[in-house]
Amino acid sequence: MLNGILGRKLGMTCIFTEDGRWIDVTLVKAGPCTVIQRKTQDSDGYEAVQVGFEDKKEKNVNKPMTGHYAKSGASPKSVLREFRVDAANELKAGDEITSEIFKTGDRVDVQGTSKGKGFAGAIKRHGFSGGPGGHGSHFHRAPGSIGQSADPAKVYKGKRMPGQMGNRKVTTHNLEIVDVDTEKNLIVVRGAVPGANGGLVVVKTSVKGS
Repeated sequence: MLNGILGRKLGMTCIFTEDGRWIDVTLVKAGPCTVIQRKTQDSDGYEAVQVGFEDKKEKNVNKPMTGHYAKSGASPKSVLREFRVDAANELKAGDEITSEIFKTGDRVDVQGTSKGKGFAGAIKRHGFSGGPGGHGSHFHRAPGSIGQSADPAKVYKGKRMPGQMGNRKVTTHNLEIVDVDTEKNLIVVRGAVPGANGGLVVVKTSVKGS
């Protein structure tokens, strides 16, 4: 089977575990996803499956994509993503992927887009300490020097400066699945998941956890 699935973050809540612990969890509506295309080493140069998530109105799909969906016999989807698989994987176009690929106790990595916080200064964005707070100082919340003089006469790439905060791809590693509801396609993950409620997330088998 596949080692990942697409879903939507529904929100956070708290539950009791069987041993009486009170833990924070995130609810993720995972799938169902449909395999749209099976890519192979011979045809595409690598092994992968393209999966679609959430139906899309046919009137909003252009002709090239309409033909693409017709090959798999699936309805148009609003989200398409690829997952790498082994050559021996038997998934083919038209197959459905549900939350059944995971079970309680599994460790997963959850990828999402973090909340956008707009333009922020260096102190809020990177935790700079800033200057003195006294009235005589004219250096309070500025980032300070950003480079050298004549040599090298430039600002190095990656310099921490003011700019857009958030709205980036973020992956939280090694989260534990507390429960799986296959009837409602819900996955209960312990801890926080990147992004706002309703945001798209990708749940994959953890690369670190057992």
